[in-house]
Amino acid sequence: MTPLLLCLAGDGIGPEIMAATKKVVVTACARSGAKIEMQDRTIGFRALDDGLSTIPQSVIDAACASDGIILGPVSHNDYPPREEGGLNPSGVLRKELDLFANIRPARSFEGLQTPTGQDVDLVIFRENLEGFYADRNLHSGSGEFMPVPGVAMSMRLITERASERIGRAAFDFAAANGRKKVTAIHKANVMRTSDGLFLETIRRISGEHPEIQYDEVLVDAAAALLVRDPGRFDVIVTTNMFGDILSDLATELAGGLGLAASLNLGPVTAAAQAQHGSAPDIAGQDKANPTSLIGSAAMLLRHLGQAAPAASIETALRKALARQETRTADIGGSLGTLAFTSVLVDLIQEADA
Repeated sequence: MTPLLLCLAGDGIGPEIMAATKKVVVTACARSGAKIEMQDRTIGFRALDDGLSTIPQSVIDAACASDGIILGPVSHNDYPPREEGGLNPSGVLRKELDLFANIRPARSFEGLQTPTGQDVDLVIFRENLEGFYADRNLHSGSGEFMPVPGVAMSMRLITERASERIGRAAFDFAAANGRKKVTAIHKANVMRTSDGLFLETIRRISGEHPEIQYDEVLVDAAAALLVRDPGRFDVIVTTNMFGDILSDLATELAGGLGLAASLNLGPVTAAAQAQHGSAPDIAGQDKANPTSLIGSAAMLLRHLGQAAPAASIETALRKALARQETRTADIGGSLGTLAFTSVLVDLIQEADA
């Protein structure tokens, strides 16, 4: 059966980097003989302008019927209130598709100077549905509330089930990819009950993998260690908010958010999503770097069993980023979105020719 990918361009630079990603994916699949089908649907402000919400029910239904999703960045902070149709598409899809694991590699690129001069090669497994970001239910908004005026409170949800799912995903990945160590990041010295449950669950799973080294690091110490000694980490597993913050730090240390791939994984489907935002200030100017979304799409292809096109995309990205003359302007080159995409297409087509 031919995998069906649902493409949701989003807002700001989303349509530009989605067009680039689709062109690269189609080229890589054709070059390797892989079959893939793509379908476009509208989300974000364009959907809202059509008199719908920022993620209409028809799009949710299409996502549920697809084998994978390529999700462009959205400007959800600028959306109107929920009751006026302003839903965060990525949040809705996480809940609807049970995308419990957010997998964020941070790997430096040859030829690109990192901020600290150190190479980075690690993968963060972030629990994607709980923590301080957990909604009480899909349509109720966040877990924040004001019991009385002048007092704001947030609810943090940690469950054994969610901790076990993200823990198993991290250890299974390490075992399958030759990774030697898994580190659990936590704040159990303060949040003894919630992070205590998380650690207790991860420790139990680590006992099933004696071949993989396991350790635990406080989140504040982890932030310092990432800057000082990123080689200290291999695979990181952590809760939602800690994973969100630390993955941005790690990918910046590896070269920048514009280069950072990301995959949201569920039991049935997965969604490729760039780590960065919608950058409306440069939308429509051919300035956007599409690397993050393209790399995320390669992760999705690999998840769907399409290893050959995924590898060709990843190789093309590394070759293009290794030379200043084939980089986009944001990382010291001079190419725009279209020209950079053309470079990637040529590299894929020329590979092993």
